[in-house]
Amino acid sequence: MDIASLAFRTDLALARLAGSEVDDRGDHVVVRTPDNPDYYWGNYLLLARPPTAAELTGWEATFARTFPRCRHRAYGVATADGTLADLAAFAEAGLETDASTVMTAAAVHEPPRPNREATYRPLGGDDDWEQQVGLWSSGEDGTTPDFVRAKVAAERRMTEAGVGAWWGAFVGGRLLSSMGLFAASPGLARFQQVQTHPDARGRGLAGTLVHRVSRYGFDELGARTLVMVADPEYLAIRIYRSVGFDGTETQLQAQRRPG
Repeated sequence: MDIASLAFRTDLALARLAGSEVDDRGDHVVVRTPDNPDYYWGNYLLLARPPTAAELTGWEATFARTFPRCRHRAYGVATADGTLADLAAFAEAGLETDASTVMTAAAVHEPPRPNREATYRPLGGDDDWEQQVGLWSSGEDGTTPDFVRAKVAAERRMTEAGVGAWWGAFVGGRLLSSMGLFAASPGLARFQQVQTHPDARGRGLAGTLVHRVSRYGFDELGARTLVMVADPEYLAIRIYRSVGFDGTETQLQAQRRPG
């Protein structure tokens, strides 16, 4: 299937690195993560284009057959642009819809107020990864402990595959912000899961870490273009712009939570 979306092309590359199964079925792509069935965006269908209301019924049946253990629904659309209006059939069926901003950079610079207090380095041993579990769990998205541990285990597998790294900002030995960056294809690297502990926000950690990790991408991964996906309504997008990222595409997604 032709995938115009840079976001989904890099998503699929990193899903394979994390151990997920990616199956191109011609008119859609199946992404499956058997060891973490509660991970919505590890178990989803990627469609070539937004469906009509009449077509959505068929896709819902396909999802149920493909993921019999999953109680959620999750769909991506492989186009490179679009708006929430393109996801009207999903919204009318009661799914949450999202149009995220795909950001790219071919060069970066320091944020206006870099944080010099923290130590910035890749995650290493068991203690670092256990702190990553704690950082994931500090969020406000209601994720379960089993989900978090499975997700962090996948992050560690990606790092140990040798095609990227998960980085952290440490203050006094405590992990307060983290993100991953991995080579998705020659010259192209994708950021993963930028997160900062709620108690440490507003201190310049994320912006400084994005800059440091971007330099790692250019200098050590050989990237010419860096890719990240951001919520256009959330303040973090300003952080990414402050170091040199610009919006270039839109990523369309829809999901229904269990129940």
